[in-house]
Amino acid sequence: MKDLHVSWDEYHKLIETLAYVVNDSGWKFDSLLCLSRGGLRPGDILSRIFDMPLNILATSSYREAAGTVQGELDIGQYIASSRPDSLKGKVLLVDDLVDSGLTFKKVTEHLKTRVPAITEVRTAVLWWKKCSQVKPDYYVQFLEDNPWIHQPFEVYDTMRLGQLEERVKDYNLLKPAP
Repeated sequence: MKDLHVSWDEYHKLIETLAYVVNDSGWKFDSLLCLSRGGLRPGDILSRIFDMPLNILATSSYREAAGTVQGELDIGQYIASSRPDSLKGKVLLVDDLVDSGLTFKKVTEHLKTRVPAITEVRTAVLWWKKCSQVKPDYYVQFLEDNPWIHQPFEVYDTMRLGQLEERVKDYNLLKPAP
């Protein structure tokens, strides 16, 4: 099993391709819900492309060892949205990847019990790993060998303010006010 390293350019192409795959399926959804943190970036871009409000549900299971060890799944109590009534009907649930499938299983159950206005949930991810117990409805890449995926934003998982300060000084972008 080799690791998969993804650049920003590749990452954005995957998100755009996911939007294409969902649209090309012909399925029309009423609401878009992304899982933070991994689904935030894909969810944001899909909400812009499909011109609909973005609903966000916080979930977390990869916390230890800079986000490389899966622990107990935590699901946020509330769904963040700029329009409280926007989560209803057919929902597209977006995340970055599905590896065990546990998050999608538990979040789908959570939504069915907490949001009765939802009539259907379909899932969309960039990567579907073979080891998953759940097959997403929409995906871009199927990963037969279950690699660890290094996404371009992961540099911030271990960066702290002292390191950031040094980087920003090197950019030489800060200009004094006139």
